[in-house]
Amino acid sequence: MRQILGIYSAPRQHWVGDGFPVRTMLSHHDQGAHISPFIMLDYAGPAKFAPTSARRGVGQHPHKGFETVTIVYEGEVEHRDSTGAGGTIGPGDVQWMTAASGILHEEFHSPKFARTGGNFEMVQLWVNLPKKDKAAKPGYQNLLDGDIPSVDLANGAGRVRVIAGGFESARGPARTFTPINIWDVRLVRDKSATLDVPDGHTLSVMVLSGSVKIDGREVVREAQTVILSRDGGGITIEAESDAKLLVLSGVPIDEPVVAHGPFVMNTVGEIKQAMLDFQAGKFGAIDEARLP
Repeated sequence: MRQILGIYSAPRQHWVGDGFPVRTMLSHHDQGAHISPFIMLDYAGPAKFAPTSARRGVGQHPHKGFETVTIVYEGEVEHRDSTGAGGTIGPGDVQWMTAASGILHEEFHSPKFARTGGNFEMVQLWVNLPKKDKAAKPGYQNLLDGDIPSVDLANGAGRVRVIAGGFESARGPARTFTPINIWDVRLVRDKSATLDVPDGHTLSVMVLSGSVKIDGREVVREAQTVILSRDGGGITIEAESDAKLLVLSGVPIDEPVVAHGPFVMNTVGEIKQAMLDFQAGKFGAIDEARLP
């Protein structure tokens, strides 16, 4: 049985740009190597936005040394980056951007969602890259809901959408640099499910809504994250109410992590070089002709 290392409540909501009211549920600053290869997770919403003709979101900004994974539950998010890639994702869809050697991107509510307004809910996860891959070519994966397999849990306990890695016989569509699992889990009240997780993987469970009990020991409630030890196999999760969870596991990257703003590297010197490269325009440019 895995040891529970801690249960963390999300801090107060803060804004990223003017489109994303987020709570940070996972952070290398707080949990360190216990969450490797993951660096950070922001949970945006649930929030309701009024209709507008303005662009809500975050204008162009750089990233280097890691990947961003954006999962939409409600609303729509539009992405553009300096590789020329981009797209719009809605409920159930995922955008996976590899910053690696350096990229510029921007994220906004889609024009359609801005015009109509409505409920908005998403998460953005940062996934670290090993030192050898931080100089890789930037890339982009647009993973639509229909491309993401869903597995029904035994005894009607709920379902698991496999975004990355594997669950039972299903494999997620995301291409990853290191072995990780990202599972979008829904559980039915008063039901329980056992999730098999390889020994040696770090393991984090984020409760986005509802309340669950982990291995019959600890209750984890809405906007809380439980971090478990690397060894001990799988876990059993009992739903005290209908629950929406995000389960993350992966082989840790046992290398130094130095994070500064939008850069995640191995040394302070590499952070300084990333800043110089950005200022020198080495991350490319977003094609202004493609902007609405």
